[in-house]
Amino acid sequence: MTRPTTTTSRGATDLTRSAGENHRWWVLAVIGLAQLMVVLDATIVNIALPSAQRDLGFSNGNRQWVVTAYALAFGSLLLLGGRVADLVGRKRIFLIGLVGFSVASALGGAAPSFEVLVIARALQGAFGALLAPAALSLLTTTFSDPSERGKAFGIYGAIAGTGGAVGLLLGGLLTEYLNWRWCLFVNLILAAVAFVGAVRLLHAGAPEDPPKLDIPGTVLVSLGLFGLVYGFSNAESHSWSAVSTWGFLVAGVVLLVAFAWWQTRTRHPVLPLRVVLDRNRGASFLAMFIAGAGIFGVFLFLTYYLQQSLKYSPVLTGVAFLPMVAMIIFASVTATNALLPRLGARPIVPVGMLLGAAGMIWLTRLDLHSSYAADVLPPLLVMGTGMGLIFAPAMSLGTAGVAAHDAGVASATVNTSQQVGGSIGTSLLNTLATSAATAYLVGKQATSANQAQAQLHSYSTAYWWSAGFFLFGMVVCGLIYPAGKPVIHPTEEGGGAPPVHM
Repeated sequence: MTRPTTTTSRGATDLTRSAGENHRWWVLAVIGLAQLMVVLDATIVNIALPSAQRDLGFSNGNRQWVVTAYALAFGSLLLLGGRVADLVGRKRIFLIGLVGFSVASALGGAAPSFEVLVIARALQGAFGALLAPAALSLLTTTFSDPSERGKAFGIYGAIAGTGGAVGLLLGGLLTEYLNWRWCLFVNLILAAVAFVGAVRLLHAGAPEDPPKLDIPGTVLVSLGLFGLVYGFSNAESHSWSAVSTWGFLVAGVVLLVAFAWWQTRTRHPVLPLRVVLDRNRGASFLAMFIAGAGIFGVFLFLTYYLQQSLKYSPVLTGVAFLPMVAMIIFASVTATNALLPRLGARPIVPVGMLLGAAGMIWLTRLDLHSSYAADVLPPLLVMGTGMGLIFAPAMSLGTAGVAAHDAGVASATVNTSQQVGGSIGTSLLNTLATSAATAYLVGKQATSANQAQAQLHSYSTAYWWSAGFFLFGMVVCGLIYPAGKPVIHPTEEGGGAPPVHM
């Protein structure tokens, strides 16, 4: 029998009691759909880019900005979006995010020029930064029962982990059978369904005791994250010695250090230290960052390999990732329902990192004559299992035990960790792969065979670096996560849900 959701006198006024008791799983479906829309948009345009480039006539050098504009706006504004959700009310921000995201998608789908497309992608990222933390904080305040929370976060973690692969599949289908513009128009359908569900299932209302907005902290963290993401993205088309690369990286680090210092001084911090310094949450944020950096190496370079080396069509490339998606879903649900309550995160997440590293190393063996069943599928299954063991527990523990008025910013920190990790990882791995291909061709004739081998060498280099990320994550998470079953207590300030003994 379903147990009632526990609510408090502070903050969690976004859901009525009847919605919490009778419609929680429908709420999960609405929240999951919104999260899927945000996550898949980070990759859905990748396969559509060549078609968009031919249609709008932009250069190879400008092509990256269609992806980077989204990542910059999304990654730099997530913490602000989470705090705004705490201030204004999660349902209200959730609906604003849905409407804004769909309008930006319509603008991008109808874009008559490259400039309009880039502006639309930046707007998608900005409204996604409102939508994603509101969605996760709604999930956090809806599912406080330990057994239900495990199931809900297992499903949500699976969506977060598989969204990139689903984006590749959907992008391939829409590009091949309709046109690239439908990779953006499809969001109108997803947003409409989520909007109707949110209006019917979620109850309006601002928090009773909302936190005040820390404007200096907001500016510092937004500019700092922008500097980091832009600097790494710029390294793809410019050298590391370029001022536009290292200058933004240095500025980003300095601003984030200043932000951390300011959070210890201000009375109303954007990211309260009570949220970050809990060992379970701090380790979870790091796990999301490292896994985000590593997994995008699979999506990016294995996509290139399947299409350019094995000559797969866009649709077949997307289908090739489906077994990985299935393993992420299975491992996510298993980890949060069966493993986490008994073992805690300390053995689970590091094992996931180890499996991620093993899958990456396995992929380094691919060559021009590899087959899918024997050489591509096995490492994908290993990777999928590893990602499921990382994402779902990290998302659950990264938001567990926070006070109601901190739920938005805790959720935003989880999303920020994954998004910024993915942006940095993609840019860094792409730069390393390009350098490896160039170095391979030094002293060799530019024949088609040598070019193909140079590509393989670049992919292998990226896989090795990704494996290194995961091995580093295994050590760090093994040291930081506390041993034993997780016993989650609410933060000291502001109340929150009662202790959850998982």
